Amino acid sequence: MSYTGPGFDPPRPRRSRLRRPLTVALAALVPGALLGWGVYAAVGGPDDGGDGADRAGSVRTSPAPSSSGPATTDAKKPTGSSPSPTAKSPDTTGTTKPSASASTSVPAASGPLKGKVVVIDPGHNPANFQHTTEINRKVNVGTHWKECDTTGTATNAGWPEAKFTLDVAHRLRTLLEKQGATVKLTQDGDRAYGPCVDERARIGNEAKADAAISIHADGSGSGNRGFHVILPGSVHEGDADTRAIVAPSAELGQRIAGNFVRVTGSAPSNYVGDGTGLVTRTDLGGLNLSTVPKVFIECGNMRDSTDAALLTSGDWRQKAAQGMSEGIVSFLRG
Repeated sequence: MSYTGPGFDPPRPRRSRLRRPLTVALAALVPGALLGWGVYAAVGGPDDGGDGADRAGSVRTSPAPSSSGPATTDAKKPTGSSPSPTAKSPDTTGTTKPSASASTSVPAASGPLKGKVVVIDPGHNPANFQHTTEINRKVNVGTHWKECDTTGTATNAGWPEAKFTLDVAHRLRTLLEKQGATVKLTQDGDRAYGPCVDERARIGNEAKADAAISIHADGSGSGNRGFHVILPGSVHEGDADTRAIVAPSAELGQRIAGNFVRVTGSAPSNYVGDGTGLVTRTDLGGLNLSTVPKVFIECGNMRDSTDAALLTSGDWRQKAAQGMSEGIVSFLRG
């Protein structure tokens, strides 16, 4: 999910009041994970599965961009065409085929998450580029009106974010179901486009989810690397009222960030979040309209070749899903 383009405005420049306490909380939560990443970066990680991806620990240490924000490459605008057929195909090992409709899983007979409901929101939709009129329709997100959805970004080779998010969502669903959770996807590649951002929030609300996560990958400039988790800021305007979910969402995000570092070996973003892997925003409809604990995760930057090598690796995507799963399990078990 790029910070530019329709539906994804740049984050507001003022610092969040939550940043300092969240930074402290994250540091307290996962010192072992961050230390492990430091060792990983120094000595190298596990084998990359033969797909040509660089080690996750080889994060760049170049200075972050100025406070004016990430590069303004607009990778989210509708392209009107499918990815190039000559682009190298990513590793899709373990990818499950989309079902006929977005469905709720049958709860397991037992498991630590028995009785818990998790909603997974795979960002964007693989067919959005064929429905530019529909996805450009404005919807109310409480604080303002914005486009229903966007096409999402893509790697420089043409592999779309929407396929990445759906693949990771399937992997995450499987892991959570094994823990006994009831899992619902907002879309499973079975819709012509969307759903719109307001409906994505509504699906989680109507499911009375104990936790919800929206999966994305960023479309920032080359050299911008790493993941970050987006937390809802306090909003009380129009149909948006996040005041009750700010604190639990922050805890959910901290636990996901810590486990994501530990399992994937990826570093927090070097271009937003001041190295914490946490960013607070009040412009995203999927968060503004949520009444259940919810976060977004940008798993990496698809426009950076090193991050793209990870994002297109099936082995790495499994680790990403595992990190998210362990963070969600930790949050729900308390």
